[in-house]
Amino acid sequence: MKITDVEVIYLKLPVIDATKCDGTQDTLLIRVQTDEGIYGIGEIDSAPAVARAVVEAHASHSIANGLKELLIGEDPFDIERLWHKMFQGSLYFGRSGPALHAMSGIDIALWDIIGKATGRSAAQMLGGAYRNKVKAYASLLMPDTIKEAASLAERYVELGYRAVKFGWGPLGKDDKFDVEAIRTLRKAIGDDIDLMVDIGHTWDAQQAIRMAKRFEEFNVYWIEEPLPPDDHRGYALLADAADIYIAAGEQESGRLAYERLIRDAHLDILQPDLGRCGGLTEGKKIAYMAYDNNKKVVPHAFKTGILVAASTHFVASMPHGFLLEYTMSESPLARHLVQNPIRFEDGYVHLPDRPGLGIDIDPEVEARYKA
Repeated sequence: MKITDVEVIYLKLPVIDATKCDGTQDTLLIRVQTDEGIYGIGEIDSAPAVARAVVEAHASHSIANGLKELLIGEDPFDIERLWHKMFQGSLYFGRSGPALHAMSGIDIALWDIIGKATGRSAAQMLGGAYRNKVKAYASLLMPDTIKEAASLAERYVELGYRAVKFGWGPLGKDDKFDVEAIRTLRKAIGDDIDLMVDIGHTWDAQQAIRMAKRFEEFNVYWIEEPLPPDDHRGYALLADAADIYIAAGEQESGRLAYERLIRDAHLDILQPDLGRCGGLTEGKKIAYMAYDNNKKVVPHAFKTGILVAASTHFVASMPHGFLLEYTMSESPLARHLVQNPIRFEDGYVHLPDRPGLGIDIDPEVEARYKA
């Protein structure tokens, strides 16, 4: 089997609100074709125009290549070697950031291909599934009012979710608002539901330590990304002082970045995004590095059903996998791009029994939102 093409398809809503931190307004779809008629699907979580250029660029010299040209004619089963080839071939402008983002989507598509070709799921190909279902949390952007947030939280608990997270929006900008929001949300969902909060990089270490102590009263399961991504010293101070789990890492690419988050930032929970961190190949290495250091891993997945599917197989194949992000965005890309999305029931997503990622793209939705 040989790779014959690497398609990059930019999908976007007619109107994008760039003031919102909402990654479901657009996406970059990857479709890797082979000479045997089997194709794989992947997704990139990045600035689409930038990542697209990384894939489609023509070669400049030996360590400045577009990824597509590096892969044509290659055997998709050689996943580790192809990952290394893409990494070395884009070394001059890559090593992290958009180059790793682009590699991520391609890598996911390659795992989809080898699963389809062998009749096995991506989780099986990753080494085997430890579980056939994974607890999923409802992931929501924080609305403008606490009342609306409480109503949404109640709604998703009624739908069966046993964990809820709110993030960004007005959170992190006013201490009194934040405390009242967490107090109200806890009252709305009761004591048996996990509650998480994503602050969106707005605090410094001292404020985060102070707020973590105030949140303890409401049994917050984790505080996500309260500090700027590169404030490793601040994260270490916070993680060492707080009795609440501290989570971060969706901004990072490549396992060396996650090694630093463990070593220097003392994070409790790592959140690699498989559409950014290097795909399933690099994600597995990050997961086992975390496992060896007794750290939790909960992948970031605020995109479409493609990333949800990849993340489901990822968590199912981790010895310490326990939780998955499930976006509640009403974007048609998040809700309808995948024809047969991962099934959610009674608080859990269920691993599909179909080969590869186990999903198919709706061609009408793809055509409607193709930029």
